[in-house]
Amino acid sequence: MPIEDVLLDLKNKIEKNLPEGVTITDVEFEGPQLVLYTEEPRKFADDGNIIRNLAKEIRTRIAMRPDPRVLATPEDSISIIEEVVPKESVISSYYFDPDSGEVIIEAEKPGLVIGKHGATLREITKQIGWIPKVVRTPPIKSRTVKNIREFMRNNLKERKEILKSVGRKIHKQCTSKDQWIRITSLGGCKEVGRSCFLLSTPESRILIDCGVNVGSDENMTPYLYVPEVFPLNQIDAVVVTHAHLDHQGLVPLLFKYGYEGPVYCTPPTRDLMVLLQLDYIDVAAKEGKKIPYESGMIAKTLKHTIPLDYEEVTDIAPDIKLTFHNAGHILGSAISHFHIGDGLHNVVFTGDYKYEKTRLFDPAVNRFPRVETVVSEATYGNSNAFQPSLKDAERNLQMVVKSTVEKGGICLIPAFAVGRSQEVMIVLEESIRKGLIPDVPVYLDGMIWEATAIHATHPEYLNNDLRKLIFQKGQNPFLSECFRPVDSHETRQKIIQNPHPCVILSTSGMMNGGPVMEYFKAFAEDPRNSLVFVGYQADGTVGRRIQKGWKEIPMTGKGGTIETIKMNMDVLVVDGFSGHSDRRQLVDYVKRMQPRPERVFTMHGDEKACVDLASSVYKKLKIETRALTNLETVRLL
Repeated sequence: MPIEDVLLDLKNKIEKNLPEGVTITDVEFEGPQLVLYTEEPRKFADDGNIIRNLAKEIRTRIAMRPDPRVLATPEDSISIIEEVVPKESVISSYYFDPDSGEVIIEAEKPGLVIGKHGATLREITKQIGWIPKVVRTPPIKSRTVKNIREFMRNNLKERKEILKSVGRKIHKQCTSKDQWIRITSLGGCKEVGRSCFLLSTPESRILIDCGVNVGSDENMTPYLYVPEVFPLNQIDAVVVTHAHLDHQGLVPLLFKYGYEGPVYCTPPTRDLMVLLQLDYIDVAAKEGKKIPYESGMIAKTLKHTIPLDYEEVTDIAPDIKLTFHNAGHILGSAISHFHIGDGLHNVVFTGDYKYEKTRLFDPAVNRFPRVETVVSEATYGNSNAFQPSLKDAERNLQMVVKSTVEKGGICLIPAFAVGRSQEVMIVLEESIRKGLIPDVPVYLDGMIWEATAIHATHPEYLNNDLRKLIFQKGQNPFLSECFRPVDSHETRQKIIQNPHPCVILSTSGMMNGGPVMEYFKAFAEDPRNSLVFVGYQADGTVGRRIQKGWKEIPMTGKGGTIETIKMNMDVLVVDGFSGHSDRRQLVDYVKRMQPRPERVFTMHGDEKACVDLASSVYKKLKIETRALTNLETVRLL
């Protein structure tokens, strides 16, 4: 059936199920949802069940848009909103979008704007016609989030056409009578880096992640040239599990070479993805490395990105539904559940996950309506890869910092901008506030402060304890006076030229570039100083070499000359802060999964870790398990 006939059929079904006196003017697919246009938004606002009942009836996500002719002027709308909404909400800004009929309201207390069960929002729509969307005024302003919002507003018409095209492809009828499902591993198997998988059916091809191996110049990119993937325009959708570069660093490259489809991820992943991609090509340019894509491709990726919240069941292909669940790894990280066909098969791609509650996040979700196949990370899958508890990790960090500072030294902590930095920040803030470590400045360099601002923009993705601390008790640890953002080269040089007891938290986490290298060069030879690793160090990185005990570190100096840095500073590893599950948690995650899967594949770990974990899961749980190899295709059905 042609898509126009599908739309006409849907419109007829909707009109039959509308309450008497309620009308619509048009229907259209926009991405995964069906949009209804009406000249009577007030009637939809009066009865919040209309949309809900329609969605159940036709089993499709539905959004309502008002016809522009029934909208109040922005000036009148603001006056009415401020009469309806309590002043205690502290509204900071408005943005009216005529094309979508939405008004975005930014407020310090969004709950007061929403009202009980959305009553205030419905009242706003009844009075002005516009559909209100409420976002929280972030306590720390993020340049990235601001620029993304402006970019999306300025490119609204183009994005609308993109979503229309995507929607029509998603909702076309299935034509194949065959039933088979395959997974092809394109990167990230028996290695850490360049994660990339293809999920194939007779109807659809879904790419899951497209990362870069930051620790290798030879095996940097996934195998995107193989016939299963190339040409790239035959891929139906790209799903990004989280924002780390080894999972999403090369997504813009897909658009450079012909991909034109959607990119699905959570809202925080979208924001962090832009931040990290821009930094990635900037660092590559500064280091004289080949830049895989230009900033224009990042912008194009953003236009095609469709953010999805956790637990939101969404059609992404004619025969595939996607649901994101909390992975507990970093902000917005998602375990991806794919429901294929009409109950045909269910596949879970874990991405990176943490099966333990942390300072920032709840543990990874492992309960699903159905699951037959699991593709699980195995970063710490080795039989001896056990991490200490978070409490022990925090105590160890406190002791290291206290000891270093008391002897007049500097504590240098290489950290990923996203995730580990914020965990460590919370621990340091509490330790200083309680007097457990001396009150010294904590310098934040690289993208850490901007990444922290993005965390503040998406508090709903943090765990409940942290949200209560911030919003009910008014204690935001990220706003502590102990934190000193380093926002310029001049500020960095002042710290280097005037060394004093302090903590420096700086990117990159594996010491393969970034401002941490400047601090390392300056402070490595002083035995009073400490270098503290709190995260995973991949093979081929400077961080891994230092962990192995190298006492002389060759580094590229000015003019391309090689200089040798002598290691006299203490090198310490504080385990327990990792965003990855340790060996025990990896096995427990599968063991406690509901329902019990039929098979498990391991990936994202070195060969020994992947094989060891697969062997243990099979022996302990009697589940079919194996370690995937790059370029391997496995038939699931």
